[in-house]
Amino acid sequence: MPRSRVTAKNQATIPKQVREGVGVKPGEVVSIEAISQGVIRLRRFASVADPLKVLIGGKGTRRGVPVESLEEQIESR
Repeated sequence: MPRSRVTAKNQATIPKQVREGVGVKPGEVVSIEAISQGVIRLRRFASVADPLKVLIGGKGTRRGVPVESLEEQIESR
């Protein structure tokens, strides 16, 4: 089991074997959680290739009324 020492600044290095095993790269954000006495969990956030697509959604949805239908209703008034 790989080990790491906590520095005077309360920092710890993730061992190379572990970093490469889970694919953590410099600059990535990880979450750290105290599970129980003596157990700490460090989780890697999944990276997103296109964050904007996640925020606004992928495919367009067919909601609402088609434009043609609206135009027909306007003309019939």
